[in-house]
Amino acid sequence: MSRTFAYARVSTIDQETKNQIAEIEAAGFKVEPHRIISETISGSVAISQRPGFTRLLDKMEQGDVLIVTKLDRLGRNAIDVASTVARLEDMGIRVHCLALGGVDLTSSAGKLTMGVINAVAQFERDLLIERTQSGLARAKAEGKSLGRPPALSAEQKRIVCSRLARGDTVSAIARDMNTSRQTILRARETA
Repeated sequence: MSRTFAYARVSTIDQETKNQIAEIEAAGFKVEPHRIISETISGSVAISQRPGFTRLLDKMEQGDVLIVTKLDRLGRNAIDVASTVARLEDMGIRVHCLALGGVDLTSSAGKLTMGVINAVAQFERDLLIERTQSGLARAKAEGKSLGRPPALSAEQKRIVCSRLARGDTVSAIARDMNTSRQTILRARETA
């Protein structure tokens, strides 16, 4: 006999999962309180690193149903969501997303929906890369300097080299110049 679970997630302590749980109940899903997992954790944290979701996986068995209000509750991005849904499907768990009309993401229609979402996400990533590369090429053609400004000026690099030649330690120079050891080491390498 299948059991129904709910996963509700918010990103900050100022938020509550009550609305998500109410939305699940309003959609007609009956979830026993001990089968509702709520957690407060950033969506940027991979699902495998979320303690609440890990507890949920420990409770669920083949044939169970997991309800979420939106796809972003399950992962950081479309790829993360797709891998989470695939993992749950491999465990024999059906996943329903209310924002997609309650479709079971492990069904044929759900897989089609996930495929379209993944294709759109990949398209958006590709467009972003194209726009970024185009912008960088334009800036470079206009003679703009790209990247972070150097941590040390040419004069400071000269001072670093002369102090190193005198035998001063990298740590002492970094401390005196209020910078990192790595910056001093880079200055030595580029001199």
